[in-house]
Amino acid sequence: MLVAELVELIEQRYPTSWAESWDRVGFVLGEPTAQVTKVLLAVDCDPRTVEEAVAEGADLMFTHHPLLLRGVSSVAPTTYKGGIVHRMIKAGIALYTAHTNGDVANPGVSDALAARLGLLDVRPLVPVADTGRGHGRIGRLPSAMALSDLAALVSSAVGGVRVAGAPTGTIRTVAVSGGAGDAFLADAARAGVDAYLTADLRHHPAHEHLADGGPALLDVSHWASERPWLDDVAAFLRQEAGVQTVVSDVDTSPWTFGVAAAPRPATGAPAPGDQASGAPATGD
Repeated sequence: MLVAELVELIEQRYPTSWAESWDRVGFVLGEPTAQVTKVLLAVDCDPRTVEEAVAEGADLMFTHHPLLLRGVSSVAPTTYKGGIVHRMIKAGIALYTAHTNGDVANPGVSDALAARLGLLDVRPLVPVADTGRGHGRIGRLPSAMALSDLAALVSSAVGGVRVAGAPTGTIRTVAVSGGAGDAFLADAARAGVDAYLTADLRHHPAHEHLADGGPALLDVSHWASERPWLDDVAAFLRQEAGVQTVVSDVDTSPWTFGVAAAPRPATGAPAPGDQASGAPATGD
């Protein structure tokens, strides 16, 4: 299949017109008349995933996040993005991106996330009128479970998670949104779900959401929330285009490790190094 033919097939499933006005999706670089036999799919186009594509012998990279979302004045090889562009051109690898048009598609990014949790009767959280498409998804669990058990399920099925809510709280319905989900906190609250799973939640919006009685929150990494969708796209490309696919598991999250917080002293107890008597602590 030619690059141009594969682009046409992808855009039948994820039309670029579905993308937000600020987004930059579609065919980014490569020769339209070049042959495609293998596609590497990744959340991000960065030096690590590009080198993986080179090693795998891929002819095209399909990524969720745009490489050139914001305007650039140079693609010199000495720049970060320019270096990626030059490396891909030299390796003969084309680049295609589906971002917010993949978010709202049916099936789309959040459908894959909902499937990881086994949610049933899935529907859009923020529907696009009369289309069956929309941002996020709402579904019900096969059986009710405690929030702590849902957190364990998310951890094993998606990735590490931080949680806000009563551990023993009963969860029956869940809203999910792949990627940064702050914008849909109010929608999750209006939907009356018991929990909302997303990524990149910020302190103040989350705090206010909970203070207003909103559903419990589960926050995973941005990469982890969107990685499941790539398996769906890969299956589509294999079936409809007959190409080989490789889904990258290179975690492109900027965070590389975490350290658990030290136990906090009980209220009124002296901080480490303090003396209960008020005498000066020894040492430096």
